[in-house]
Amino acid sequence: MSDEPKIAQKGPFQVQLEAGKDYFWCSCGHSKKQPFCDGSHKGSTFQPRKFTAETTAVYNLCGCKASDDMPFCDGSHNML
Repeated sequence: MSDEPKIAQKGPFQVQLEAGKDYFWCSCGHSKKQPFCDGSHKGSTFQPRKFTAETTAVYNLCGCKASDDMPFCDGSHNML
């Protein structure tokens, strides 16, 4: 695995999250459970990003792994 993340998709993953629940967002792009971590980063420099949903809602999570607001999409995929 390189030091650069794999682009999982050029656009956000829209996912329903529950308020107060912890999630682990995949930062390497290799997880088969995108946008969440499945441990595929093991042996690399990547670590999942833990976050807690503030409200129960649909969130746009970054799929390109280039957001400046990870784990959330900030539109960076439009520059790829």
